Parts: sequence; C-alpha cells; structure tokens
Amino acid sequence: MEAPGGLEALRCSRRRRRLSSPGAGSPSAGGGSALPWGRLSAWLECVCAVTFDLELGQAVELVYPPDYTLTEKEKTSICYLSFPDSYSGSLGDTQFSFRFRQSGGQRNALYGDDFEYNREAAVSLQRDPAHYFGYVFFRQVKDSSVKRGYFQKSLVLVSRLPYVNLFQALLQLIAPEYFDKLDPCLEAVCSEIDQWPPPVPGQTLNLPVMGVVIQNLLPAPLVLPSIHELDLFSCLAPLKFCCDFRPYFTIHDSEFKEYTTRTQAPPSVVLGVTNPFFIKTLQHWPHILRLGDLKMAGDLPKQVKVKKLAKLKTLDAKPGLYTSYKTFLHKDKTLIKQLLKGIHKKQPSDAQSALLRRHLLELTQSFIIPLEHYMASLMPLQRAITPWKNPPQIRPFQQEDFLKTLEHAGPQLTCVLKGDWVGLYRRFFRSPNFDGWYRQRHREMMHKLEALHLEAISEANIRSWVKDKSEVEVVDLVLKLQEKLVRARCHRLPVKEEVLHRVGLYIATIVGSLPEDLQAVLGPQ
Repeated sequence: MEAPGGLEALRCSRRRRRLSSPGAGSPSAGGGSALPWGRLSAWLECVCAVTFDLELGQAVELVYPPDYTLTEKEKTSICYLSFPDSYSGSLGDTQFSFRFRQSGGQRNALYGDDFEYNREAAVSLQRDPAHYFGYVFFRQVKDSSVKRGYFQKSLVLVSRLPYVNLFQALLQLIAPEYFDKLDPCLEAVCSEIDQWPPPVPGQTLNLPVMGVVIQNLLPAPLVLPSIHELDLFSCLAPLKFCCDFRPYFTIHDSEFKEYTTRTQAPPSVVLGVTNPFFIKTLQHWPHILRLGDLKMAGDLPKQVKVKKLAKLKTLDAKPGLYTSYKTFLHKDKTLIKQLLKGIHKKQPSDAQSALLRRHLLELTQSFIIPLEHYMASLMPLQRAITPWKNPPQIRPFQQEDFLKTLEHAGPQLTCVLKGDWVGLYRRFFRSPNFDGWYRQRHREMMHKLEALHLEAISEANIRSWVKDKSEVEVVDLVLKLQEKLVRARCHRLPVKEEVLHRVGLYIATIVGSLPEDLQAVLGPQ
C-alpha cells in the first residue's frame, strides 16, 4: 500500500531530478528537445525574427534556439503582435511590448529556482506561468531590393519576466546588429546570456553582452507604439493585479472575439490598443483611458475632470479617463494642485509620474492595511497548536464582520481622503483582485500553520507518546510525519532546517523500534 503523500513525494523527487539535470528548465511544446544552455531559460524563452512577406503577410522566419518549439497559435500571436497595428508609415525604429497566452498545454518548469524567485519577488516582478511577454524592436526602412520597396522586420525577445527596461535596452544593442549580420549575432548573444547569473529579486545585476554592461533594471512602464509612459499596475502594489492585461492588442489577436463580444458583460481585462477601430467597438466598456499629446491653449484647467461615458462620443474625445462608474472617494485637491503646478513649471514627466505613483501607492496601502489586520485576526492562536492534533482551521473571511471594523480601524487612520470607503470595499469584494489577494493570503497563512505545527512536533516528547500505542497507531504517525516533511520541502514552508532535521531523527528513531518487516516498509524515504 502506498503511504499517504507517497504520490506527492514521488512527484517532488522527480521534480528535483528534472531541475538538477543538465539543460533542465527548458520548455518545449510537443516533446521537443531541451535547450543546450542552463541559465538562458532563466531569462529568455527564445528570440524570434518576424518579417513582412508580400504574399503571406507577417511570418516568423527564425526562432532561436532552433530547438525551442512554439505552437502554431503562439507563432501567429507573435507575428501579428510584433508589427505596429496602426503604423503611420514613417521610417525608422519602434520599440514596444506585448503579452500573450501560452498554448499547447502545461510545459516543464522553466528554471530550478522559479518557486523561490516568485516567493521573493514583488508581485509586479514575478514570472507568469501562463503568459509570455514579447519585447519588440521593429525596423522599417526603404529598400529597393525588396518588392514592396521597404525593409520591414521585427526582432522579438520572448520571456516570462516583466523586465521591460532590461529587454528593451538589450534589443537596442542586438537588433541593429542582427539586421546587419543575421543569425550569428543571436547565437553569440544567447551564449553570453547563458553566462549571466540568475535573476535575483530586489538586486541590480551588471549583465555583460556584446562588449557592453547593462543593468537588470526594474520594469519600465508598459510601452505601446504610440504610448510612451503607461504603468497601470505598479500603483496597485502591494495588491496584485489578478485580471488579464495586454499592453498591446490587435484585431488579429486570438482572443479578439472573446474580448469584444457584446453578448455578455465586458471581461476583466486591460487592453492597450492603437487602432481607432477599438474606440468604436469597445464604447460599451465601463472605462476608457485615451492617451495622446494634449495641447492646451490659454490658462491651465482649474481642475482635472473624470468624464462620464454616457454623455460622450469617444471617437472624437480628447485624451482623458472616461468611466461609467461613480467615484467612491473625494478628489485630492492638494495632489491636483501639485500636478498642475508641475505642468505650469514644465517639470519632467518622470517627476510628475513619481508624484502620482507615490500618491496611488500610499492610497492602496491605506486601503489594504485594514484587510491585512482583519485577515491576521482569523489566524488561530499559537497556543492552540499541539503536536498530537491537526492544526486548527483558519476562520472564514466574513465581509460584514470586516466592514464593522472600519469605524475604529479603517483607512481614515492613515489616509486623509474622505468618501464612501465601505462602498469601495464592497466593490472590491466583487472583483477578481479580492479573490486573488484572499487566496494568496490564505495560502500563506496555511503554510505558516503547517510550519508552526512542525515546530510543535519537533519540541514534543514523541518517545513517551509512542510507548503505549499500538503498531497501527505508530505506523500511522510515521506516515503522517513523512508526509509533513515532504510537504515542507516541496512547498518550501517557512520552517527552519533544524526543525526538519529533528523531525527526521524522530521518524528514524520510531521506525528503528518497530519490527524488521515494518522497518523494511517504512525505511529511508
């Protein structure tokens, strides 16, 4: 009979063997061969060259490394997303980013420290197991040797890391070289990236490539072909954005019908678009943010307005935020004055963005703190954790109970803004972001409970407990302790190694006291 947790133990041991094997961590759809490099996959999935064919349209002409397998759906996504959708026809270079779904089923873990990386990384820096990021360098120049009269090609770095600054800086070095020398450049670059140390959350690394040292910079704003500074999600930290988002979206995207249907409510997704077609098609969406150069004549506006969609023809609308929702909080007049003062003094956009981002970060923190405090109150007391019983359960999150705490422990303690905070929380409870936040916090608390339970076991007098127990009870205890050790290592529970070592010694001692036939069954795992 297989011991409880035996299947998980087997999976865990297989996973460890796979990640420690040469070339491990290299995904390949459809059973393709693994990459020959060890560290390249910590940074990049692959590099693609996309060209414009007069008869076929956009086409992937190269994937490097050559044994990295993309599905046809993924290739189609890369083809259409790596060319500007509403390109004005001007010559030169354009850089932007996009995001698309992985298809073709589950692939192997990318890199041995993926779990550890995501646990340590800020939510905005984590690897995405279900999506790829594409970083594009598009070039259009006149070329009489081409039938169409133009050289049109994109070099695309495909990665699961949201390091926009880093990969765009990398493209500025390798794309011009590739357009001149083609394949040999990519092989050399991939070999250099293979020598880079793995990405470390919160640390800036100096990364040499092509005789230049670039830094592992924090993610830049998501860049679209005609939008140079848009960071929609950093202001939500420490709250993770749990909906879908596409920095660049076109009518050829495989999710186009899914996102533009009118037969159901608009999906929970943020789309970055440049084609005016979407302005008319998505007018029924509750929020539209129009960006562009706003040239103001005369005096600056006295206040910043959020316009209502119902009274607006968005096709001819000026840049701004248009929404069908009511605002729950009052305007921060001090912030608006500071921003308008910065515009009047022609302060750099970076300074203005930093001011706005800091304000939104502080506002989000004030919003989250009461939720964190209430969630912590649902955790069982440590004295209720005993070695001879399963850990007590975390109490359920009761929305109405939480709302009752706001009068004495609400956001007003850390935020000066007035408004309908209760209504804002109720709206939040209906969003995927609350569900994602709650699931993550609940998982962390469960892991903490398991760690505390292991500590209690490691400090207990197990020898005394087993003295008057039957063999069945002792075997059951051994199996449960073995399962706990497997879970602790597979899920990287926040427990000290010495605690795990002590529990392991207890298991060995108990097994040694059993008859030889049981020792053979329960022997070293």
